Amino acid sequence: MSKHVKTSGQQTSNMMEKLPQEIILGILSRLPPTSLLQSMLVCRAWRRLIRDPLLVATHFSHMADKDGPSFIFQSNRPSSSYQLFFIDFSDFHSQGKVMFKKLPDLMSIYLVDSCNGLLCMRDARWIYICNPFTRVYLQLPKLVNYPAQVGHIAFGFHQTTKQYKVIQVVYLRQLVLLGGRIDVATSTLVQSQVHVLTIGDPSWRHIGTLPYDLTRPMPKALVNGRLHWLSKPNNDTTASILISFDLETEQFQEVAKPDCCGSNRCFHHLMVLRGFLSAGAYHDNDELEVWVMKEYGIKESWIKEFTIGNHLPPTLQQNDLLHFNMAKARFPNSSVRVLCILRNDEILLEYLNRVVVVFDPRHGTFKELTFDAMPHWYKIVVHVGSLNWIHIPVC
Repeated sequence: MSKHVKTSGQQTSNMMEKLPQEIILGILSRLPPTSLLQSMLVCRAWRRLIRDPLLVATHFSHMADKDGPSFIFQSNRPSSSYQLFFIDFSDFHSQGKVMFKKLPDLMSIYLVDSCNGLLCMRDARWIYICNPFTRVYLQLPKLVNYPAQVGHIAFGFHQTTKQYKVIQVVYLRQLVLLGGRIDVATSTLVQSQVHVLTIGDPSWRHIGTLPYDLTRPMPKALVNGRLHWLSKPNNDTTASILISFDLETEQFQEVAKPDCCGSNRCFHHLMVLRGFLSAGAYHDNDELEVWVMKEYGIKESWIKEFTIGNHLPPTLQQNDLLHFNMAKARFPNSSVRVLCILRNDEILLEYLNRVVVVFDPRHGTFKELTFDAMPHWYKIVVHVGSLNWIHIPVC
């Protein structure tokens, strides 16, 4: 008479069934997303458990609140198939370690934005929402493209409505006839069109025009259910204009900047620092100032929290240095971007899409970070590594 021998997967499944659900959630929700994905291979019971929306939502909450930030890097070279990398600073403060991991190939598509563990990506024809860990993706309905269009795409989530939305601001340039062929005029923009897609809807909605120029690629900041950008200066001012888009009401409005930001000091990039709308500003002495709006919508609540001195990372090669100096000649310190503040109050900086640097404001010191297989040129966005998907309720 033959005996039935239990496999290791069955034994593990039986052990898990004996534990209270809150203990199972507490254990699994603190694992890295890569470990959860590997655990799905143990047995069908574990696969069902790890796909459970309650575990996915709890895991996302823990990953968002962990000790250090995390990011997605993407190589900016088509020859590398726009490879994605994940970098995690959870152990940086306690152990001085940073995890840098190459992610599985998705498609040869370009990174646009990140929100709630999901990426917005695009190619020449389509826009996609995907999770780079689970490799689940959604191809969005196509928006009619025009031969002379340039524009800006952003992706966000509103906590009250629980809706994800993609916003595309399209600018049409005038077509001209040059040498018997149609070309695009490089001068004045003809008009703008703002299109919004609520994820799950079958088509885009045209909601009007926008009297601001967002043609220069700029990182957005999502605060208080509003997306924020800096527009290009217009004919009336040399300073950029801070504008917001409410994801619930779908209305644009200007956001007041501090009085000190006149013609000689200009916000040149936005970020979210510890939940507050923040901006990097430059002055005549080339120092980068970090301003934070402590009470959203209140102009007087803007304060200058940090000043970062002039620094040139030594690993920048000679051709990088030429690019760096040309950028500084046009926009002082515009090649330096503040990414986040670490738990020990050090500041993570990015130089010229090439070098990541940790700045210690207490001692005024800079420390470069290097990683094996790090791409030569890259785009970087703040990203919460998780198994989240668009139908999972996040807190």
